[in-house]
Amino acid sequence: MQESSPNKSRPRLATVWLGGCSGCHMSFLDLDEAIIDLLQEVDLVYGPLVDTKEYPEQVDICLVEGAVTNLDNLKLIRQIRRSTRLVLSFGDCALTGNVTSMRNRIPVEDLLTAVYHEASSPIGAEAVEAVPALLPRVLPVHQVVRVDAVLPGCPPDVDRIAATLSALLDGQTVKLEPRMRTFG
Repeated sequence: MQESSPNKSRPRLATVWLGGCSGCHMSFLDLDEAIIDLLQEVDLVYGPLVDTKEYPEQVDICLVEGAVTNLDNLKLIRQIRRSTRLVLSFGDCALTGNVTSMRNRIPVEDLLTAVYHEASSPIGAEAVEAVPALLPRVLPVHQVVRVDAVLPGCPPDVDRIAATLSALLDGQTVKLEPRMRTFG
């Protein structure tokens, strides 16, 4: 569903994967045939499932998976906020930092030394030059930009994703049942 020309009658949907495991996107794919119905309602304009290199302008809804971990994430989430009407924190890492923030107890230089300089794996010190500069602390999305809705879960289950997208596409406030508001 690559962007070909803007279609103002259909909402423009993006999904983004920041620092995390991709579990939220895997759960998104678990919508199965409901994805076909969804794609008849929206234009999927950006995300791991779309071959678009730059985040587009005038996005209506963006599901943001993962925490803000490095300078590339920071630049992208700021671009997303500027270009998107509704930003949704998608999953526990986006909401709280979750597993990704476990590194917050370790100074960045100590982390890079342990992983790249002293590790016995094939990863070497040259890899440090290739990875984006890490932020001193992993941050949940709302600590960097304004968030319009949240979807907890690690990962959020299919019912939560469907209920949230349905509400947002109908222009409604997201009101999840209590069982859908839990973390983990």
